[in-house]
Amino acid sequence: MSKVYRIGIIGCGGIANGKHLPSLSRLNSVELAAFCDIVKDRAEEAAGKYGSEEAKVYSDYTELLKDSTLDIIHVLTPNDSHAEISIAALEAGKHVMCEKPMAKTAADAKLMMETAQRTGKKLTIGYNNRFREDSLYLKEVCEAGELGHIYYAKAHAVRRRAVPTWGVFLDEEKQGGGPLIDIGTHALDLTLWMMDNYKPKIVLGTTYHELSRKENAANAWGPWDPEKFTVEDSAFGMIVMENGATIILESSWALNTLDIDEAKCTLSGSEGGADMKNGLRINGEKFSRLYTNEIELNSGGVAFYDGKKEQAPDVEMRRWIEAIDQDKDPVVTPEQAYVVSRILEALYESARLGKAVYLD
Repeated sequence: MSKVYRIGIIGCGGIANGKHLPSLSRLNSVELAAFCDIVKDRAEEAAGKYGSEEAKVYSDYTELLKDSTLDIIHVLTPNDSHAEISIAALEAGKHVMCEKPMAKTAADAKLMMETAQRTGKKLTIGYNNRFREDSLYLKEVCEAGELGHIYYAKAHAVRRRAVPTWGVFLDEEKQGGGPLIDIGTHALDLTLWMMDNYKPKIVLGTTYHELSRKENAANAWGPWDPEKFTVEDSAFGMIVMENGATIILESSWALNTLDIDEAKCTLSGSEGGADMKNGLRINGEKFSRLYTNEIELNSGGVAFYDGKKEQAPDVEMRRWIEAIDQDKDPVVTPEQAYVVSRILEALYESARLGKAVYLD
């Protein structure tokens, strides 16, 4: 690295402490120099655990952005403030990583993208599932053309009973939606990236509130409060791309099913197919016979040793800092993330209107 980059963290809640801060703290090329949260105690706790000796703490992000020594800002707040804070940070001359989804609305996402283009600062969105070993391998398979033209795909984000009951996840005003915008966004991003197809044409979506009204429901994080559950409990959609390719998207926090998969995709191409449902499998036809190859991703081969591995968030943070240092595009570009937001919004609109939505 050409320098040590000073990073400011805005939002010191679960995603900060569960993903960003642990991974950033393992990099020698960064200094965690500033922390901000509307609950100042959270910022102070994060600074004490991960910050440099002279790390500063704020409860107002506009004050943090006045620090001209900061190079990078990570925006880790509820969805409705992603655009406001990211745009302010870009205007202040900082590079920005914003957690997924890009923004609550497609219009806000577009403003973020346009601001990054105008200011020349780098902007990326936290789609960390691209950085898993199976995802990186499958991307190479797709880029090598081994699947041919991918014309049909499924984006999987299905939980049986795992409704996040903390924070503002159940608040439609703050989040813009439920499982579709929360975990469906990961599956959709992964699928579009594998297909390298960012031109949607027609979207048809449905949303449901079938289980959200249940009292004392079984749930990974304890029963939810039906009165506060203002977002959908499941959502499904079909996306037709300009080139005719079709994507089926399924997302749920609560669904009566045993077919559970999250942040995975299934791809069908003219030369082969792939899925992530039971490990990574590649399928096709060769010498007039069908085949299924299971990809071995363990790098060990020695008893009691699986090889040295980076976790997906570690890879994500490392490659983000490398993009800044080497002045190249981040793995997740704002242009790609904007298309994800457009599709998500169109799916919600389609569900509300009860008809297909056509995208220009």
